[in-house]
Amino acid sequence: MKQLFHFLKSNASDVSFGWVLTFLSSFGQTFLISLYVPKIIEKFALTEGSFGGVYAIATIISSVILLSVGHTIDHKSVKKVTAFTLLGLACSTFLLGFSHYHIALLIISLIGLRLCGQGLLSHISLTVMSRHYQRDRGKALSIASLGYAMGEAIFPIGITTLIALYGYEIAARVSSVVIILYLIRLYFIDTSHFDNKASIAQKHSFRVLFSNLKAVIKDKRFLIIMPSSFTLSFTATAVFFYQYVFVQDKGWSAPLYATFFTAYALTRFVMSIFGGLWVDKFSARKLFRFYLIPMALGLLPFAFMEGIIGALLFLLFAGVTTGIAGTVKTAVLAEVYGVEKLGTIRSLFTMFMVLSTALGPLIIGMLIDYGVPFYGLMLFLLGMLVLATLNAQRIKKVAMVVEE
Repeated sequence: MKQLFHFLKSNASDVSFGWVLTFLSSFGQTFLISLYVPKIIEKFALTEGSFGGVYAIATIISSVILLSVGHTIDHKSVKKVTAFTLLGLACSTFLLGFSHYHIALLIISLIGLRLCGQGLLSHISLTVMSRHYQRDRGKALSIASLGYAMGEAIFPIGITTLIALYGYEIAARVSSVVIILYLIRLYFIDTSHFDNKASIAQKHSFRVLFSNLKAVIKDKRFLIIMPSSFTLSFTATAVFFYQYVFVQDKGWSAPLYATFFTAYALTRFVMSIFGGLWVDKFSARKLFRFYLIPMALGLLPFAFMEGIIGALLFLLFAGVTTGIAGTVKTAVLAEVYGVEKLGTIRSLFTMFMVLSTALGPLIIGMLIDYGVPFYGLMLFLLGMLVLATLNAQRIKKVAMVVEE
């Protein structure tokens, strides 16, 4: 821990940039959007299943767009890419505040939230931190990833209060103001040292981009790394999207469960720190083989325990996995592929991650409609995590890229 505090003291300004971006990405994350869902369903007279379909469509569209723009962080200035992303996120949250006029506005706002929030802000933050830091990459990524946990701990309280007092429209508009305030602050921040000097002047054609992405997909490393990231996002999003449906089916107390969610955020916060230290000490490749196991184990008490303590155990175990994942998923790409084209490579992996967040709620929602019991859903997700963990063991045969 001493090393982490020393690193933070020397690099507070730089790593805070990554932290703020993951913090603000909360506005496009499922956990925050889910707070609007009951009011949106009521406003448009939708069913849970139909809204899940709308959400899936918006997320899939955003993942495709992400693939075509994610590479810009490799050859455009960090400040310019970040500014456009923040502006897009602010416009999307503002549009959500007027979505009650027509469902088309709702769909457009959801596309923007998923693209700019969960997709691009996370992508920019973790790509820049991983590229800028080599020896201390784990520490930088862990501190940047703390923004996720802080967002989960802070934003739901504020957004829920605003929705209860003034409605979801006002809550969304206030969110856009928060984003605009940081966009103004960004104007005065020097980020030139984050730019990829080797390729900042290059303009990548779609042919070159397609060729690069095709080469990544055909490489065996892709089929070793991608399934773990996909499965984690699929599982976490599916569970958190329907968490209050599950709580209701179990007959558990919703307010008590909401209190337990704070324990999840705290666990994720702590494990984000330790994950970074462990990456620098043991390498991301070693942690990558085992980081899904805690969440897999947590699904068992969640599925089979009658008391709400089962939910607490799941949230604690899930916090361990998601905390470590915030560092490991990006660090392993840098170790295996290098950092020269990390933005392009990571955009491909991020696209599949975002795609999984669309498929998770959609598929689990369909299984719920077909009458699959709760324990059956959890066992299905457990099976996916086990298979992904077994596949991840193949990374032992993949060599690390030696950086100068």
